Amino acid sequence: MGKLFIIEQHEEANTDAIAKGLEVAELLGKQPQVFAYCYEYFSGDDYYSPRLAGAAQQRLMKEKQAEVSAHLKELDAEDVPLHIIWSKYLYEHVSNHAGRYGFDMVVKTVHQSEHFLPTDWHLIRSTKVPLMLLSDNPIKKASSILMAVDLDARSQQKQRLNQLVLQHGRQLAEASGAKLHLAHIIRVPKVIRDLEVLNLHEMVKSAWRKHQAMLDQTGLPKEQIHIIAGDPDLCLYQLSCRLKSDYLVIGARQRQGLMGRVIGNTAEQILRRVRSNVLVIPTDEEQTS
Repeated sequence: MGKLFIIEQHEEANTDAIAKGLEVAELLGKQPQVFAYCYEYFSGDDYYSPRLAGAAQQRLMKEKQAEVSAHLKELDAEDVPLHIIWSKYLYEHVSNHAGRYGFDMVVKTVHQSEHFLPTDWHLIRSTKVPLMLLSDNPIKKASSILMAVDLDARSQQKQRLNQLVLQHGRQLAEASGAKLHLAHIIRVPKVIRDLEVLNLHEMVKSAWRKHQAMLDQTGLPKEQIHIIAGDPDLCLYQLSCRLKSDYLVIGARQRQGLMGRVIGNTAEQILRRVRSNVLVIPTDEEQTS
């Protein structure tokens, strides 16, 4: 039986990450563990002695322990292991600990932020295990799971990522009894569409012909396969809303280096729009110069 890493929700979240995480753990047959993070910045020796700062830290951690323990008791989950972590950068501890100690998945609520490079972006770029980000405004009466793949992928790494997305999508669908859908978005930026020099309908028909053999291998009926030309984030948002998808399964590149800190990717753009729970499947890390 695998392990599920559940991150306690932040104060502003509308979604109960612990309750949803426990539900996912039961659904997938995994052992849940809850991690609650706290941190306070102390200005230094001029204002706080190490002894005073240490005492304040212990008090904050005890308060967090009591708070989360009470919530677990309300959920009738007192036997679930609880870890209180003092960490300035949540994503660093999550990425290292989850990968090092054999967790199969991390569950966290989406933290909507207007600040540059929020925690969720860092997690997407550094996670070593699948990351489930819970929508703060979920669609009601969800009935399907949507997988987003890149059928035009040529590199072995991206083809492997497609297989992982299919694998995790199937696992969720089988466990939840939801209908499984597959999406392939032909990336056509709005500025190109506005020029009206491309026949988008013909592009979609051509993609069907090109990938027919691959699509047949999925075993999905044609009505559960969606090929669309447009912006990936907007197309997946509209499609997930139409299908009332509970989960959207996508892949994400891992990035390092300076440019990796400033370049967004499709997974990050989707988080700004989508109302489904997003399961991000990571690739191996790639150096970005």
